[in-house]
Amino acid sequence: MIGIPETDTLEHSRISANVNTGFQLTTADGRKARLAIIDEDGNVIEAGPAVAKEAWNVCIAVQKNFWRGMGHLIVHSEPPGQVKKSEAA
Repeated sequence: MIGIPETDTLEHSRISANVNTGFQLTTADGRKARLAIIDEDGNVIEAGPAVAKEAWNVCIAVQKNFWRGMGHLIVHSEPPGQVKKSEAA
């Protein structure tokens, strides 16, 4: 997609970003919020600053790959489908 995508579409929360600090997350009324990964059953798998940092790093990596013309328009935090040993047990 070329151009600036639409933002400010969330009803109850706000996401902003700064190149120096990454994502800032708040509720619609300005209270602090945090990013979470939720599975299809509604279980919170992981939440907090580490999730926001990983999401930010993936966004930066895909953009840099695009700028470098590498053709890698998808970036994963680890190979898709790979299960960490600690999760497999």
